[in-house]
Amino acid sequence: MNYLTRRVVAVAAAAMVAFPVFAEDLVTNERAGKADAPNKLVLALPAWESPSFSAVPAWADGYKKLYGDFISKHPDWQIDFQYQSDDTGQVAARLLEQAKAGNAPDCSAIDSFVLQQFIDNKVLKPMTPYFTKEQVADLFPFIRDVVVAKDDQLYAWWWATDIRVLWRNTDIVPAAPKTWADLKKAALASKEKGMEGVLFNAGRWEGTTFDWLANFWSQGGKLVDTDAKPIFGEGDNRAKMIKAVDYYKDLVDSGAAPKRVLNIKAYDDINAAAAAGTTALFVGGNFQYGQLKNALEPDDFAKWQPSPLPGPTESQHSAGTGGWAFGSFSNDPKKVEFCADLVKEVYNGPANALQDQLPTQRSLFDKYDQFKTPIDKGFAAALENGNARPGVAIYPEISNQIQIMMGDVLSGTKSTEEAVDAAYKASLAAYSSK
Repeated sequence: MNYLTRRVVAVAAAAMVAFPVFAEDLVTNERAGKADAPNKLVLALPAWESPSFSAVPAWADGYKKLYGDFISKHPDWQIDFQYQSDDTGQVAARLLEQAKAGNAPDCSAIDSFVLQQFIDNKVLKPMTPYFTKEQVADLFPFIRDVVVAKDDQLYAWWWATDIRVLWRNTDIVPAAPKTWADLKKAALASKEKGMEGVLFNAGRWEGTTFDWLANFWSQGGKLVDTDAKPIFGEGDNRAKMIKAVDYYKDLVDSGAAPKRVLNIKAYDDINAAAAAGTTALFVGGNFQYGQLKNALEPDDFAKWQPSPLPGPTESQHSAGTGGWAFGSFSNDPKKVEFCADLVKEVYNGPANALQDQLPTQRSLFDKYDQFKTPIDKGFAAALENGNARPGVAIYPEISNQIQIMMGDVLSGTKSTEEAVDAAYKASLAAYSSK
């Protein structure tokens, strides 16, 4: 939820002006459709994707409209809503257990972070017949690589995503840095103008790992092999890991980044620095667009622009990407098809526009006005080099060890080589114990 901003509320509220009156009794917090409809689909959702989400009234109203229109076209169906907690890791583990036992909901939202685990465990039913080859080809590569398995079957539809980018104040940093060296130079130059250099997450939390991984991925680095075994500490991967960590170390050692990055473990901390005018550069995400817009005066906000994360060379770029997907666990082909129809008609496009969440298909950036802005076009370009976290059971421990590694290196407690080797050893031990 911390990715969602008041920009979304404004967009959704504007969209609601044109919404006609809809039948309230067809959409409640518990269900969509008539209670006596002959067919029923159990749908599991995060609360913020549902008609019951009250913290943002425009979303609640928008989803009621979308579900009302959808269920009106399918009067012989009833959708029963189940709501998931905010602990996506716990939700995923429970959902996977339910699916293996054969009592999972018919259709469910799945965090992209764990989607691969569901595909690997063969608990999702193929959706291949319900999406065209053109629609699948329109997906950004990193998404298509996950949802289409080795058997060429489509096992889920990933409908919303986000992307890590470099934000800069163009008054102080006019040109977008394209390489690590460019960023260091720009950060040092910004210090001469009274700024504190480039900011990034380096405290103990997932954002530190996810924002930084692009530097490893841009070199072709791999965290795990096809058996989900950690391999980042051996051979070429070890060398790439060391190089990527040393990049951040050099930023801190040179003063291009302040030592306080070790204490940054929330995007709000970075937004506060931007609002206070103490930084002109930071590594963040597309979701900070709305946060900056609401934190800054219009003239100051207009100075901020995102660009792709720099790479070791101009031709080496990557970025971390997240988001949400839908999959079906039902053995009833009618329910699988209905799940796919619901995703296509309610979420894929309409809900992107309602919540201002980046689409996963290139063509949707041209279809909806709010995604036609130069900034959103920039996000779309960055998505071409997007990378999803490996959806394997060992990833959370790898991330934990990377966070420890980063703290040890940036604080000077360990050399880069020692810290990388320690993180790898701990990750291997955790893998072996599972």
